[in-house]
Amino acid sequence: MEEKPIKTEGVVFGEILEPGDDDLRQERQQNVRKNFWKTARRAASKVPMMDEVVAAYYCAMDPATPTRVRGILLAALAYFILPLDFVPDFLMFVGFSDDVAVLTAAISAVRSNITDAHREAAREALSEKLDEEAG
Repeated sequence: MEEKPIKTEGVVFGEILEPGDDDLRQERQQNVRKNFWKTARRAASKVPMMDEVVAAYYCAMDPATPTRVRGILLAALAYFILPLDFVPDFLMFVGFSDDVAVLTAAISAVRSNITDAHREAAREALSEKLDEEAG
């Protein structure tokens, strides 16, 4: 019996980290730009590596980042922002666990491309976002 891939809102689990063609990368980039910060705010207290996720976001948006690396990161970030993915994000305690697994795999695969400048931008952005929420 052939195992069918799990499909969720246009994403096939198991092929999540495929960088895709130019059109798919462009679509993912627009979607990630539009929805990243909303999801990041919801996930901040639930995702232990949020600083690396935000650094990955800046790396993915950096035109100097190699196309394949951008594609991998955009695929993982697109999965992260999906509200109903393999394990829906609204489930208490486990909702972001699959997102963390996908993001960890993507970040591990391309870690050498995430620069100190990306990490610094992430620290500044997270600091600003936390200040906005506290103020």
